[in-house]
Amino acid sequence: MKTDGVKLHPLASGDGPEPELMCIFGTGDLGRSLGLRLLQCGYRVVYGSRRPHSSAVVKGLNTLSAWALQNGLLAGRQVYLCGNNEEAKRDVAEMATKLGLTVVDKGSLSAAKEVEDFPLQLFPEWRMPLYVAFGLSAFFFLYLVIRDIVYAYVENDEDISYRIMISLANKITPVVSLIMLALCYLPGAIAGFLQLYRGTKYSRFPNWLDRWMLCRKQLGLLALGFALLHVIYSLIIPARYSDRQRVISNVLNEVKKNTTTPLYFDNTSAWRNDSLYALGILGFFLFVLLGLTSLPSVGGTLSWREFSFVQSTLGYLTLFLSTAHCYIYAWDRFLRKSTYKWYTPPDSMLCLIVPSVTLVLKLILVLPCVNRPLMRIRQGWERNRPKDEMGELKATNM
Repeated sequence: MKTDGVKLHPLASGDGPEPELMCIFGTGDLGRSLGLRLLQCGYRVVYGSRRPHSSAVVKGLNTLSAWALQNGLLAGRQVYLCGNNEEAKRDVAEMATKLGLTVVDKGSLSAAKEVEDFPLQLFPEWRMPLYVAFGLSAFFFLYLVIRDIVYAYVENDEDISYRIMISLANKITPVVSLIMLALCYLPGAIAGFLQLYRGTKYSRFPNWLDRWMLCRKQLGLLALGFALLHVIYSLIIPARYSDRQRVISNVLNEVKKNTTTPLYFDNTSAWRNDSLYALGILGFFLFVLLGLTSLPSVGGTLSWREFSFVQSTLGYLTLFLSTAHCYIYAWDRFLRKSTYKWYTPPDSMLCLIVPSVTLVLKLILVLPCVNRPLMRIRQGWERNRPKDEMGELKATNM
C-alpha cells in the first residue's frame, strides 16, 4: 500500500497470526494519518473512498486532527465512543487504546448527536478558566476605577482617567495572574485534606472539585498570559507621556526655585526595590518554565517523576516567589491609613488572600505528621478497611 508515494507495511511479524483488518472511509489527510498509525500498531488497513484515484478530503473522526496523528501527539487525548453493540465498542476501544488515546464511553447510540456537536463547541475545556479570568478582571477593574479614578475626581477634583489604559491595567494583570496561579494549586491541597478526612483515596471527589482539578492547566496558562502582560506594561511605563512630563516638570520647578533635591540614599528602599525586581524576575522565569512543560510536545519527553517535580515542586516555588513579590510591593501599605480610600483595602491586599491560604494549606500538608498518613493513603491504605482484608494485603505485599 502507498500513501503520498510512501509504501506502508504493518509492523507485525509475518510468523504470528494475521493482523486484524481495519477499514478507513476517506483518503484525506485525516484518513491517511490514521491509517499510518494503525499500520504502525500492527493492523492491516484498507481504504474506502468515493473517488479511489483522488485525494479529496472525506470526513473521518470528529475529535482528532490529522496534525496530531501525523506527529504522534495522541497521549492523553480523548475520543468519545457511543453505540448499542458492546462488543463492537470494546473492539474500537481496544484499537484506540493501542493508538495511545483515552476512550470516554458516552453510552448508547443516542448520544451520537452530542459527539457530533463536539467540534462545534468553542474551547469547551477553557470555558470555566475563561469565566474566572473575565470575572476577576471585571471585578478588579471596577474596584480600581472606583478607588483610584473616581476617588481622585471626587475628593481631589483631579482627572486622572488617562491612567486606565496603562497604570490601571498594570495593576489588574498581576493581581489576576497571582490569584489564578493560586487557583491551580488550591484544589490539590483541598483534595489532600479530603483524603485525610475520608481515610481513603478510592472515594470520588465532589463534582465541583473534579471539574476544578481538570481545568488547572488552562488556569495556569491564562495566569501566565496575564503575567506576560504585566511584564510588558511594566517595561513601557517609563516611556509614557505622563511619566516624562512629571520628570520634566520637577526639573523645571527646581530650576525656577533655584533649588535641588537633597541626595539622600535610603538603604532600606534600595533593598526593597532590588528584592521586588529579583523575585519578579525569578517568579516569571519559573512561570514560563511551567508553561513550556505543559505543552504536549515538551511534557511528553519527561518521565512522570520529572513532570511531577516541575509542575508540583517548581509550581509551588513559583507561587511562593510571586506571592513574596506581591508582599514586598505592598510593604507597609497595610498600615497606612491613606491607602484605605473610602475605607476599602488596596488591591495588593486583596490579591494575597487566595495565594496565602494555598501556601499555608500546602505547608500543613508537608509537615511529617500530616504527610506520612497522606502518603500511606495515596499508596492504597484505607483507615476503615476490615482487619481480614488488611491481613491479606500485608501477606500479598510480603
